[in-house]
Amino acid sequence: MRIITRSEVERLLPVADCVDIMRQAMLVTSRRDVTLPIRQFMPIPDAPGKLAIMPGTLGDPACFGIKLVCKYDRPHGDPLGTHVGMVMLFDSAKGEPLAMIEGSSLTAIRTSAASALATDILARKNATRLAIIGNGEQAMRHVHAMMAVRSIDNITVWGRDAGRSACFAEAVEAATGIPAQSCGSSATAVSGADIICTTTAAKSPVLFGKDLKAGQHVNLVGAAIPTAAEIDDEAVAKGRFYVDYEEAAMAAAGELLGAIERGLVTERHIVGEIGNVIAGSAAGRANDDEITIYKSLGLASQDLAAAHAVWHMAEAEDRGMAIDLLA
Repeated sequence: MRIITRSEVERLLPVADCVDIMRQAMLVTSRRDVTLPIRQFMPIPDAPGKLAIMPGTLGDPACFGIKLVCKYDRPHGDPLGTHVGMVMLFDSAKGEPLAMIEGSSLTAIRTSAASALATDILARKNATRLAIIGNGEQAMRHVHAMMAVRSIDNITVWGRDAGRSACFAEAVEAATGIPAQSCGSSATAVSGADIICTTTAAKSPVLFGKDLKAGQHVNLVGAAIPTAAEIDDEAVAKGRFYVDYEEAAMAAAGELLGAIERGLVTERHIVGEIGNVIAGSAAGRANDDEITIYKSLGLASQDLAAAHAVWHMAEAEDRGMAIDLLA
């Protein structure tokens, strides 16, 4: 078994390469060649955190495992971040442990790569203007992910803390060389955007349907529980709505569940899973005027596909720490 650290994950799994790994993972997911129990959360007594538990199996490549993630409220900029954990990867044929892989970086990379995949499939081909809502851990990841699938030439950002938003815009421009501007409202940030990524910890909407324009593509990334939502009901209703996994969406996609509860849409508002669009069993964007929305919840199948790729490359290069559990 190999122990693979954050620095090795970052080196072995650049987001541009991970997009194709996610493409295969989503195809396998939509074929249901997976086992994906709905993620569980266990609160930690007398502490501001919880343990997220995500087991699963993947048919191709054949593997299984579990992701354990500690989610704690920490100050902005804390080196631990909000997610600390690991992915345990096993071979399906023998039940042999293959690797323990640092989970925070792997999750961040596969999440932004999954958004890039959805963007590549659903956004207009001539999309060049990006808006990032939020300036936390996933924000910069999504800048680079969007650059992997579209020729981005302008970036606008908005966050609830104006100072942090301005600093983030400066960091984006320094890292990418692309003009980046901090805006005073989410409406201003998205007004001229072709692609919008919401990467917030918001519990209630920060982006509204009245501010969405024809032809935009939206990646909803931050909210992952049924009581949280990054966009309002009007925005949900205005868009062609896609998900990573329907069962998970009907359990935890707060934006969709809220709009269903209040009668604006029904469960049939889901056009399909991204894997269905790739396979051709669900329609993607039909014209340049449609608003498309991808709701990302994150799946164990994505974690396993990314973990297997990292393990395979680490094996080939003899990287990480190889240990014999039976010694």
